[in-house]
Amino acid sequence: MDGLELLWNARPQPKRGPRPALTTEQIALKGIEIADAEGLAAVSMQRVAADLGYTKMSLYRYVPGKAELVALMADLAIGAPPSLPGDGWREQLSAWAQALLPGFARHPWAIEATTGPRIIGPNEVAWLEAALSALDGTGLAGWERMDVVVVLSGHVRTIATQLSATPNGDPERQFGIVLFEIMREHADRFPAVNAALTSTLTEGGQDDALDFGLARILDGIGALIATR
Repeated sequence: MDGLELLWNARPQPKRGPRPALTTEQIALKGIEIADAEGLAAVSMQRVAADLGYTKMSLYRYVPGKAELVALMADLAIGAPPSLPGDGWREQLSAWAQALLPGFARHPWAIEATTGPRIIGPNEVAWLEAALSALDGTGLAGWERMDVVVVLSGHVRTIATQLSATPNGDPERQFGIVLFEIMREHADRFPAVNAALTSTLTEGGQDDALDFGLARILDGIGALIATR
């Protein structure tokens, strides 16, 4: 069984003989548990098998190898997309991006697992379908719609990476604190940085990177749609 078949076609249960001791979902959940705690590099067929109380060779009855295991993990961790509220493309894409962030924030290893050539599962394709469907009727070409999804997901992934790097606090606030200390001694060397930081501290506006970036991206998409 290859990776695509594993993710896309349910394995039939044998009608005779002993029932399988494990399921691919159980195996993927154990991999997710390890990756959440120790990172994707800690996941191996040997480690997952040992944590489940089985031998490495017995795991190959269910999953062909690590690439397929990681694909199963990522698809399960991301989950299926929710129904998108609103009737307009902007409201739906905004909701799409907001819904995508928590999965990557909870499972930061999934960013690496869903980058580059890989086995793609049904949940990941369902997220793509939801975003592309929101752009129906906008006049954008198919490749433009695909690029919209790439840009939006890239913004979400960036914010998720920042959140995962500061699990005990707000990344923007912590970055601002460090900058503030630097500006105490070096404000004259970096006047633009000092002015922007001072404005942020006095006028507010922190903790808004996701919404600010999302709004600017959607503004640009709206301007493109208006030309069609």
